[in-house]
Amino acid sequence: MRRQVCWVEKMDDGIKREIRVSIEQGKVKWQFKRSDEEKWDYDSAPTAEQWAELADKMERRYCRRNVPLKDLELIRKLKPR
Repeated sequence: MRRQVCWVEKMDDGIKREIRVSIEQGKVKWQFKRSDEEKWDYDSAPTAEQWAELADKMERRYCRRNVPLKDLELIRKLKPR
């Protein structure tokens, strides 16, 4: 089953960017979309701050029993230190 975590961040130039992370079968897929563009960007690498945001959101979802422990552990393992 595929799980998605989404949020919006405001970039330095004032444009909003939607971030969508899919976790499926032990793989993490990052997607980015600026509000002034039509297509999703699948090639950009996430920053350390974005990994930290994902880990925080996953921990909160785990506390509410919305994500399995294996997905949370995967994010913790892949997150840069």
